[in-house]
Amino acid sequence: MANLLRFDKKEISFFVLCSTFRNFAPKREKEMRKVIGIGETILDIIFKDEQPIGAVPGGSVFNGVISLGRAGINASFISETGNDRVGRKIIQFLEDNNVDASSINVYPESKSPVSLAFLNEKNDAEYIFFKDHPHDRLDFVLPEIQADDIVMFGSYYAVNPVIRPQVQGFLDYARDNGAIIYYDVNFRSSHQNEVVKLNANILENLEYADIVRGSKEDFEVMFNKHDAETVYKAQISFYCKNFIYTQGAEPVEVRGTGNFARQYPATQMETVSTIGAGDNFNAGFVYGLIKYGITREMLEAGLTAEQWNGLIDLAQQFSANVCKSINNSIDQDFANQKKHDLKLLI
Repeated sequence: MANLLRFDKKEISFFVLCSTFRNFAPKREKEMRKVIGIGETILDIIFKDEQPIGAVPGGSVFNGVISLGRAGINASFISETGNDRVGRKIIQFLEDNNVDASSINVYPESKSPVSLAFLNEKNDAEYIFFKDHPHDRLDFVLPEIQADDIVMFGSYYAVNPVIRPQVQGFLDYARDNGAIIYYDVNFRSSHQNEVVKLNANILENLEYADIVRGSKEDFEVMFNKHDAETVYKAQISFYCKNFIYTQGAEPVEVRGTGNFARQYPATQMETVSTIGAGDNFNAGFVYGLIKYGITREMLEAGLTAEQWNGLIDLAQQFSANVCKSINNSIDQDFANQKKHDLKLLI
């Protein structure tokens, strides 16, 4: 059973706490590796032709973790909500999709965040965010992490100066315990005026990561660079060798340890909504790390072309599936098939 402690930065040094967890973490025998996501929760209200067509719990890492829980992965999520109907819905949604929600902190005097997502003619979304967390502090229950478990983090949540000490402490804890760290940059243009202020946090995140994924738009906003090779050589490779560069309907570019470089055609299809496309690309890739038994040691040594091919194929499968509906995560039929595939490996 996991050893769990609640921490508050006002009472105890988080870094001392990390040492405590290292000392008491039990040895694990055969069991499925875990995925631990950390990020924002939000209720997405989706509009098409200026009219609301749905309301779906979301958040960039949240969407991927929900898909992984549906697909049979042992998943948990670290975040916070307000003490309201939306917050209760989000926690229930996690639990209904087999995701451990015990590390969700509920702020008694805050309202849960809401976003308005307006789909354009290509079914890409433009967002307006509403958030009422006046006293962000990220007080959460820390889950047990073992070697080769996978931590997913990203978006503004990963660089927000207000909660940076806790996020950084969590990443230290994960790295010290041998986790694979997957970083989805997901840096929106609405934060472009903060790039200089946040640059140190961005670079630290790249250094923590074993795998970095970002979109063409992310790197245009952050670094004013416009192609995968330039971004990799100038901004990524010094910190992290494994890099995935997505660009919508254009090919996916991959760079990896050992000078691996390959381009993968993007899946062409009719879309209903692309809101969760990138988030579920991440989920499919992480699902593949577990399905194919890829460890942190293997990532450091360099993956084979066949391993990269399998991982990107699964990432694109998950991403394509979520674009078929207004939901932010994979549908249940697709999830059941992936769950079945995992059982065949046990």
